[in-house]
Amino acid sequence: MKTRLLATVLASLLLAAAPSLVQAQARPAATAAQPSAAARTVLDASTRILATLETRRNEFRASPAALRGFIDSEMSRSFDRDYSARLVLGVHGRGASDADVKLFADAMADNLMARYGSTLLDIQGKPSFRYRSEAALPGNRGVKVSTELVRAGSEPTPVEYLMRNVDGQWKVFDVMIEGISYVQTFKNQFDTPLRQKSIKDVAAELRGGSLQAGAGPAPRGK
Repeated sequence: MKTRLLATVLASLLLAAAPSLVQAQARPAATAAQPSAAARTVLDASTRILATLETRRNEFRASPAALRGFIDSEMSRSFDRDYSARLVLGVHGRGASDADVKLFADAMADNLMARYGSTLLDIQGKPSFRYRSEAALPGNRGVKVSTELVRAGSEPTPVEYLMRNVDGQWKVFDVMIEGISYVQTFKNQFDTPLRQKSIKDVAAELRGGSLQAGAGPAPRGK
């Protein structure tokens, strides 16, 4: 379940748990400090993406290509895709060219979108999204923005975003749901294929669909 949710978070590009937040309200918790520039990046992205998904729902249903184009544009704005891909590749990415890393990053994102993208148009309910806190990452690597998903009848779900400043813009490079890391999840998943094949071969299998990012069937909206 957590693996599928992590995959859906990436596919949604909200990186603020968009799969669970159609019509959500992004707001700081009453007792939390006010959001910093990094946290506002997450909050602003959630507001913008949710509003667009709502207003263009019929268009996106009729044209999956339009939905994927929108999500891809948001990914470029909010997500440090290539840096995250290098973290997923781990030791297998040492010495790899930027072109090969980008090939892998794009193939994984496209694979996730093909499997999970349509779920963004089927989510129902009105949970809320709360900003909790922010802390510096070790080694001056960036910051961790802590949030919660609050849904009726459920305990709040912790969602944390690891972010770094890229040329003056804060971008997400990892997402943690209840302590489970997107980067570590896919690093574990792709370790065996990358031991056996080149980055280009694994990327080709992702694009062809013979290798799937994420475990289990695409989740349904609730």
